[in-house]
Amino acid sequence: MNRQVFRYLVPYKRRLILVLAISLISTATTLVIPYLSKDLIDHALIGRDLEALRRMVYWFIGLGILGFILNVTSGLRYTRVSAEILFDMRLSLYAHLQRLSPRFYARTRLGDIVSRLNNDISEIQRVAAEAALAWVGNVLFLIGSLVMMVWLDWRLALIALAPLPISLIALAYYRRRLESRIADLRQRSADIGSFLIETLQATSLVVASNAQQREQDRFRGLNGAFIESLMRMQRVTYFAGGLPGTVLSIGSAIAFFYGGLRVIEGTLTLGTMGAFLAYQMRVFAPAQALMGLWASLATAKVSWTRVLEILDAKIDVVQAAAAKAIENPQGEIQFEAVSLGTDRQSRVLDEVSFTARPGQIVALVGGSGVGKSTIAYLAARLLDPDTGVVRFDGQDVRALTLESVRRHVVLVEQEPTLLHATVEENIRYVRPSATADDVRKAAQAAGISQFIDALPQGYATIVGERGLAVSAGERQRIALARAFLADPAVLVMDEPTAALDAIAQRQIIEGSRVVMRGRTTLLITHRREVAMAADHVVVLDGARVVGQGSPRELAARSAAFARLFEIDRAAGVTG
Repeated sequence: MNRQVFRYLVPYKRRLILVLAISLISTATTLVIPYLSKDLIDHALIGRDLEALRRMVYWFIGLGILGFILNVTSGLRYTRVSAEILFDMRLSLYAHLQRLSPRFYARTRLGDIVSRLNNDISEIQRVAAEAALAWVGNVLFLIGSLVMMVWLDWRLALIALAPLPISLIALAYYRRRLESRIADLRQRSADIGSFLIETLQATSLVVASNAQQREQDRFRGLNGAFIESLMRMQRVTYFAGGLPGTVLSIGSAIAFFYGGLRVIEGTLTLGTMGAFLAYQMRVFAPAQALMGLWASLATAKVSWTRVLEILDAKIDVVQAAAAKAIENPQGEIQFEAVSLGTDRQSRVLDEVSFTARPGQIVALVGGSGVGKSTIAYLAARLLDPDTGVVRFDGQDVRALTLESVRRHVVLVEQEPTLLHATVEENIRYVRPSATADDVRKAAQAAGISQFIDALPQGYATIVGERGLAVSAGERQRIALARAFLADPAVLVMDEPTAALDAIAQRQIIEGSRVVMRGRTTLLITHRREVAMAADHVVVLDGARVVGQGSPRELAARSAAFARLFEIDRAAGVTG
């Protein structure tokens, strides 16, 4: 863990060294002030020396102002550099999440991801900004004060510090318990976040199922578990911070008594006792602060461990070192004996082979769960096969740059993603430099232009969170317009007409033929009309290809194709 943290610190080492240097000077300045009280008492007050009194007052004022300026300077500089370091961490985590495959998101709750990206990184940032510099300053001041106490009177110092080992043992004991309590609290918080995301996205289902009270009860139970976890953590936190400090305060009381006896006996000057007590009181504050900061650092450690669980998640799709960009794309997609398993070791695809040639519309048909959407992910290289090869224009896609593969192979998913933005911004997302005319032409090809023009604000209409301000069919057509605007060599459409009526479906097929003329379209569908409009059909069953050919040929001779669309082979095909 330390090496990974250090990786984020290296770019800022000069600025961190400067902050540390300013902090050292500030600490040294502050350490001088208690020692001045020795001369103030022994020379200025007991010696009745007015000039010495003035000199001491000037020193107190000057050092106080200097210490304040240095403290503010180091604090502000550190706050900025720590925020930049923590942003680098958050950006690194965000970029890593972008590289993870659909497999990761299939097994990881969105609420848990958001909790780590937001809450855990924020906790690390809070501790880094508020606690780390304070930790350094308190450690430096504590060490300096202890040195001065020993230098003033080692016997008195020995008595005052005798309880320190007991405090450290208590602190270490409670720290171990604290880390487990914090980890449990973080998980309870993530559970609540996941619950809220899941149920708020399914509000219609909850209401239609009359499950409002049931979900409120679930929420109440999760919140109760969170509160119980919070209270367990707080109890340990109070003991971790309070018990060691209480032990130290007992040592301070004994030191006061012993020092007072020596002053009365005349073996210790009043000024030395005063200076020692000043350092003693100043030792107590940073010691208490360090014990409180220990809890904060334990919190940050737990958060960092949770962040690392994502940073250490395996990236399934990695660009080869010698990868080449696609030049002059033709758009041929070829699957050669492609197999892919899930995390549960079951086969999603088993020795799948087919070819989609430039200019062809190739329909992938089959029952649910036979691997059609997986083929879409493989074509866009969101996944890599366990065995076999996916080729683009005869080249293994693993030998091509990820950017160029995803530039020339565009995927429209069955449940397309729209951003909380305008219609135009959603269509333009794949090509920010596209003109308004380009956007309109893409919308026309997707059969959505008339609908958009009829909106009160036209293309400037906000589609809402996840596009929920428009219908499912309109979301699909906006996503298709976005894909058309990308001008790909290969267009992969996963159930593009699932939410459309027959007229809109025909518009989509015709628009796709116009836009993709001379290029390749992979079309995943459950609809007979869509499959029959394709040039070539690949039938999947049980993760394998069980038939392929023209739709008319398959309708006549393929039992699997006939069962899928309930076609009577003997009756032939009409339309």
